[in-house]
Formats: sequence, C-alpha cells, structure tokens
Amino acid sequence: MNYQKAAAPFVKEKFIRANDAFSANNNELGFKFLEDAHVLGQYSTYWHTLAHIKMLKHGWKRRDLKEVSGQVFRIIGALTKTAIGLLPDGNTGGANVSPFKSMPISSENAVKLKKIKSAHS
Repeated sequence: MNYQKAAAPFVKEKFIRANDAFSANNNELGFKFLEDAHVLGQYSTYWHTLAHIKMLKHGWKRRDLKEVSGQVFRIIGALTKTAIGLLPDGNTGGANVSPFKSMPISSENAVKLKKIKSAHS
C-alpha cells in the first residue's frame, strides 16, 4: 500500500475535526488539526499539498496576509520537494514556523505515523 492510501484515514479524520472546530468558531483548535494533518500527510505529495491548501484557505478567510503568503510558498515546496524527500520531520506547516525546521512529533501523531509507515512498507 502506498503512503497516500495508508495515511488517508488519519489525515481525513484531522481535516474533519478541523472543519468541525472552524464551524464552532474555534480557529485555534481548527488550525491545530490542520497542523496534525500536515505532520501525518507530509510524506505524500497529495496530502502534504492539500494540508497547505487548507491552511491557505483558512488564512484567506481570516485575512491573514502572513499565512496566505507563507502557504503559497509552502504549496510550491510541497508540490516540488515532497517526492524527493526534502521534508523536515514533524514540521507543523503553518507560516508561524520555518518551513525548513524539524520539530518534535506529538506522541499521538507518532503512534499514527508508525501505523501508516507499517501499512506502507
């Protein structure tokens, strides 16, 4: 099974939870779920790019120019660098962090990544 397919249920769950949080006007929690989706999906060009597109949309709705411009840059990177493995592990993907910085992975996401990678191998 490829990574994209193995990650799908985990990433989709985070996107659903983000939408629910945004619908309840909890932008901070919603963005946290997008960050989790990014961490789980960043090894797939599809999920990686989609996480950044959703962050871009969120930034656009909030009229957050820093997030919008940061996500445009990150979408280009996700489309061109994911397949060749230029990824900082654990990076949450928001414009508030360097796109090149590796970050600690939460225990919850580490468990999910282990499941994804074992299904993928």
